[in-house]
Amino acid sequence: MQKGIVVAGYIGVDVHKEIAGFPGPHDLVNIKSVSLSLGGLVSNCARDLALLDPQLPVYACALVGDDGYGNEVFKGLAKYSNIDTSMLRREGQTAFSDVLSNISTRERAFLNFAGASARFNEEHVPVDKLDCKIFHAGYVLILDALDEPDEECGTRMARLLKHVQERGILTSVDMITSAERERMRLVVPAIRYTDILCLNEHESEIAAGIPLRDENDALIYENIPKALERFKEMGARKWAVIHAPEGGFGIDEKGEYRRVSGAIVPKGFIGGTVGAGDAFTSGLLLGAHDDCTLEEALELATAAAVCSLREADASEGVLPAQEALKLLSTLPRVQLG
Repeated sequence: MQKGIVVAGYIGVDVHKEIAGFPGPHDLVNIKSVSLSLGGLVSNCARDLALLDPQLPVYACALVGDDGYGNEVFKGLAKYSNIDTSMLRREGQTAFSDVLSNISTRERAFLNFAGASARFNEEHVPVDKLDCKIFHAGYVLILDALDEPDEECGTRMARLLKHVQERGILTSVDMITSAERERMRLVVPAIRYTDILCLNEHESEIAAGIPLRDENDALIYENIPKALERFKEMGARKWAVIHAPEGGFGIDEKGEYRRVSGAIVPKGFIGGTVGAGDAFTSGLLLGAHDDCTLEEALELATAAAVCSLREADASEGVLPAQEALKLLSTLPRVQLG
């Protein structure tokens, strides 16, 4: 029986900069502190999965720059004995994001340089040699080569997922939230070849074409099952999931709707919010890998996301699955509408 999870696509470093406020045109704003951590789907999800289950085989597949940032990526992943980096190739410059955090409001903004990740494509994935249960890829919108159109499948990302799916491997895809809302529709072709779809409410609203927050930014609960049904119609074969701060919501392989409340964390609990979405997805993928029900997987995903909030780094706060669930059990939960 196949075992393990491959995470493929975007990898880089996050340069965290705490600032006094976001500058306007011609303004100067002081940077209060600077720190470096691993970033991107591949490094975040690989580390999350490795921490949630230290016995799980995890495989990283990406392009890493032949530079100092690239050295940091390899050094960071080497700390985890169950992460296999043999599918990481080095060329060009490593992708990075400047993560700007307003120290007063905790609002964030990102400046992204895609680097070598922009060139990552299906030729860098040894599909015929993959020996895993799940293949997770992303992010759509910043993997330029895989975002390119494909005559048969819609995008090259969709074609990659199709070929992996044909190997009997469960597929999963992720995307980023972008100000270019129309471009977010690039995820749609990939959904056709996706077994496990997990998007946040903003991404889901664009991909499904169904509003999920009202003018007061409140979640429109009655529209969530409609968006999930749309994703199933679009091709999500096993699970379709939407996550938001309020909770996790999904439709399983039997067409049944499940939802799990988010956690209410105490003041001072949050060290950073970068990577919480990847942690949620990682918990969900681990649940699928271990043949959990969707509801069990949503609970694990919520626990993983909560743990990740404890540290500024995207993954360092994540705990082994049972410890993460124990921590979640100590926190009050959101009252879902």
